[in-house]
Amino acid sequence: MSAGVPPSLEIRGEALLLSGAWTARTVGEAERAWKKLGSPSPSAVDGGAVEELDSLGAVLIRRIAGDRAEWSRFDERSLALIEMAGAEEAAPAAAPSRKSRFSLESIGESGYGAFSRLAGILILVVDILYWGVVSVVRRKQIRKGSFVEQAFQMGASALPITATILFLIGAILTLQSAAQLRQFGVTIYVVNLLAIGLAREFAPLMTAIIISGRSGSAIASEIATMKFTEELDAIRTLGLNPIRFVVVPKLWAMLVSMPLLTIAALFVGLVGGLVVALLYMQMPPVTFLNQLGMSLLLRDVGTGLIKSVSFAIIITISGTYHGLAFTGGADGVGRATTRAVVTSIFAIIAMDSFWGIVFYMKF
Repeated sequence: MSAGVPPSLEIRGEALLLSGAWTARTVGEAERAWKKLGSPSPSAVDGGAVEELDSLGAVLIRRIAGDRAEWSRFDERSLALIEMAGAEEAAPAAAPSRKSRFSLESIGESGYGAFSRLAGILILVVDILYWGVVSVVRRKQIRKGSFVEQAFQMGASALPITATILFLIGAILTLQSAAQLRQFGVTIYVVNLLAIGLAREFAPLMTAIIISGRSGSAIASEIATMKFTEELDAIRTLGLNPIRFVVVPKLWAMLVSMPLLTIAALFVGLVGGLVVALLYMQMPPVTFLNQLGMSLLLRDVGTGLIKSVSFAIIITISGTYHGLAFTGGADGVGRATTRAVVTSIFAIIAMDSFWGIVFYMKF
């Protein structure tokens, strides 16, 4: 068989006679010859004179003949190639009709998906909290030094940015409050507003948002990367529990770091308010401190600390869940990180609203 024999087509009645080589190097010439004949659609194709055939040639023959033509005098190999080409050239299946947004099927599918996600979150929450408590007593699967390392990364490393932001917030709160209370001659109560606002709301809330963007995203990206590189599977192969080995040290580091950062944020915020009171309001430091001692109660600080503990749990669970739900490649890590931060911030604000109802509403 010579690959150099040019392909040819001939019409005899309703049959198309093929000859020569039908390969990747000659299909262009064969297609031009077919178009010169007027692109006929024969009912039968005779391949007795075909000397060579490959997959591209089979695809072209299938296009020329269509699906209803009868094949004659092709060898078994050529017929197999033509059948395979027919499968590739077959029209794609009709796309399923788009479901109505309000059809029973779409509503049921959305409800089932939401229920599955909720069940997965609840199972993860129980798993994290269970191993978090168990690991206090049994520390077999906890790497030595992991808690200190995580506490430094989540707590001590976040102190500069947290202190800077809360100092500015304390200064702004004092400035804005003084501008309004001066109209009524009660600027002394600026200290009350600052102390209670920072202790109950701004210190725990702003600290949680900062840590969510800083450490929550790190948790999600680390776990997603470990899943992508199959490190989590390797941990399971070694007989270790990934939640206990990877997540529990982060949970305890977050539970310890968040209250400490909240206290530091409260102190720095008060310092920012004191600076504005001295420079803008000409309030003596003794007056500021005396009013602070009368207005800031232990229950206000306790309220902020309770909030900070709940925020720490939310940040850890959100980062872990979205890290484990990672799919795809490098872009999937970015998506998991973004979802973890957005979800945790939303959950933090919702939890803050819940605590506001609990602590302020009188039953």
